[in-house]
Amino acid sequence: MSSDMEAHWNRVYRQKGSNGVSWYQEKPTLSLAALDRFGARPTDALIDVGGGASSLVDHLLDRGWEDLSVLDLAQSSLDAARLRLCDRGEQIVWIHADITQWTPPRSYDVWHDRAVFHFLTEPAQRSAYKAALAQGLLPGGLVIMATFAPEGPEKCSGLPVQSYDAKSLHAELGRGFEPLDDWREEHATPWGDRQAFVWCVFRKRS
Repeated sequence: MSSDMEAHWNRVYRQKGSNGVSWYQEKPTLSLAALDRFGARPTDALIDVGGGASSLVDHLLDRGWEDLSVLDLAQSSLDAARLRLCDRGEQIVWIHADITQWTPPRSYDVWHDRAVFHFLTEPAQRSAYKAALAQGLLPGGLVIMATFAPEGPEKCSGLPVQSYDAKSLHAELGRGFEPLDDWREEHATPWGDRQAFVWCVFRKRS
């Protein structure tokens, strides 16, 4: 992604605010439920890819998680989260980076991505993302990913998206990831529109 894309996302956050973007949710209920269901522990290292101003890390801190990282292309979204968390934000590793140009400096037990992967419409972008995922996730680690479903929007925040169902998302990630479960969500935007998402959980094969 170019600097133009970074400017685009910073502009989106400045214009709409962190609670005015289409993917805003007051509580990340499905993410938390997936972490509980598949045995993620507060001692695990988790990275929230594209987490930005999401409140997921707030809730995980409340649950005693200690090794949390948030990566986002939009510095303004990270700044909003840090401001909201105040001193607690010092416990988070904030990573201002483009996931398609980022090399993980370490490995994680959990890779969480709600609504980033579907913006990668070019094969080269997806290949770069998958390379980061393969390097950054420990064997046996969890991938919790949500993308637009086939009946979902064709664009988001003015950008085209690539939608998936569970089968096509597994095919995209490849045989190195074991599918554990999938489900659909009808997400309500702040202005009342409904958006169809597919959620998938994978485990990285050893």
